[in-house]
Amino acid sequence: MAAVFRYSHRVIYSECTVGNHVYYARYLDLFEAARGEFFRHAGAPLPELQAAGTIFPVIECRLRYKAPARYDDLLAVEVFVTAMEKVRLNFGCRIVHADGRLLVEGESRHVCTGLDDKIKRLPPELARRLEPWLVRG
Repeated sequence: MAAVFRYSHRVIYSECTVGNHVYYARYLDLFEAARGEFFRHAGAPLPELQAAGTIFPVIECRLRYKAPARYDDLLAVEVFVTAMEKVRLNFGCRIVHADGRLLVEGESRHVCTGLDDKIKRLPPELARRLEPWLVRG
């Protein structure tokens, strides 16, 4: 079974609507923060990859909302790799409340490019580092 990376986040007031629930688009910010920490944890910080000429633009994103998060809630943002192919890198994400309730699930699809926006293969060392989080299935 693949490993799951967990990133902890406490909801701040500016992420919430007047109705005291996290604004729907803010979940993308949480996924982005968790993905950045995931790369750092895997030993491949995004600034280092970018300095080496490799970036991962999002080409598609899907979210499914199950229940709202609210101000001051403690959340776990779970990240795992759902596809790692020649030029493609996809991530699954879940946001789970501290009480165990699933709030949001989704997937982001990325393509590996250079800073010139030309598609290129995933660096082999990066693929090796991300392998433990790849969900096979």
